[in-house]
Amino acid sequence: MERFYKLTVPNVREKIRIDKYISHFIENVSRTKVQKAINLGCVTVNGNCVKSNYIVKPFDDIEIELPISEKQEILPENIPLDILYEDKFIIVINKPAGMVTHPAYKNFSGTLVNGLMYYSQQSGDKLSDLNGFERAGIVHRLDKDTSGILVVAKDEVSHRMLADQFFNHTINREYIALVWGKLNKKKDTITKYIGRDKRDRTKMAVVSETEGKIAVTEYSVLEEFEFLSLIKLKLKTGRTHQIRVHMSSIGHPVFGDETYGGRKPHSINMTVKLKPKINKLLELMPRQALHASLLGFIHPKTKEYVEFRTDLPDDMKNILELIR
Repeated sequence: MERFYKLTVPNVREKIRIDKYISHFIENVSRTKVQKAINLGCVTVNGNCVKSNYIVKPFDDIEIELPISEKQEILPENIPLDILYEDKFIIVINKPAGMVTHPAYKNFSGTLVNGLMYYSQQSGDKLSDLNGFERAGIVHRLDKDTSGILVVAKDEVSHRMLADQFFNHTINREYIALVWGKLNKKKDTITKYIGRDKRDRTKMAVVSETEGKIAVTEYSVLEEFEFLSLIKLKLKTGRTHQIRVHMSSIGHPVFGDETYGGRKPHSINMTVKLKPKINKLLELMPRQALHASLLGFIHPKTKEYVEFRTDLPDDMKNILELIR
């Protein structure tokens, strides 16, 4: 069984190989798999076969044929959705922590896509299938245990236009996080390369320039507490686990983040009195204290800039009330 994709290259600002370009746009498809498809003649540009080192050009029409495994049945589910905005082209959703964005691996139910499928059936609207049936409407993702704003596309044209903005890093994204300790610099930019962790392929890590992709995160301290800081972060790139990896790399992991060291004290003077306080807060925050609070982009139909904000979820509010 094969899956077909069609991509139109936007007005790209950098030289980028086609294998890298395709692997960026098609989720969970490795660059190696893309290269194999190119070598087999399953990728064409403007109707012609190319090599893996072909440099994409503005407005190239790319067609890709990739083998896929047998479809896993994905069913609509009546899952409540916190919809911040909706029109004929997009839906803006406030995703709760604990919800997987789309089906993958062992998560084939209870995801945002399952809820979107049910919602679209009830409303009579469609969802973009540009990324396949299991990612209906999904333009970008948030980690399962990160809460906050996502934009969903209803048609392929809107989907492509939004995807281009994410690819070109013109999307305005802000996050709010609680991190361990007090930061020496109250405002700074973290610029480091991120790639797969060689010791654990399920994790990301700061790596060398040749092993990863450049990642840029701006942060500013909003409020400081005894052993935690509330910070605002702006993403200039959108790498997997970017904020979590960056903050951990400078010794201030996101509070509660089990994967990147956030469930143990960091950058603080640990005392006997602090231990019960910390344990209590960790019990109240079983996930990383990270929330996507703002999303701004050019609307795919009106071409006007739109921006959406959402308040902190209750679990993060509860932590703040206890430490203030």
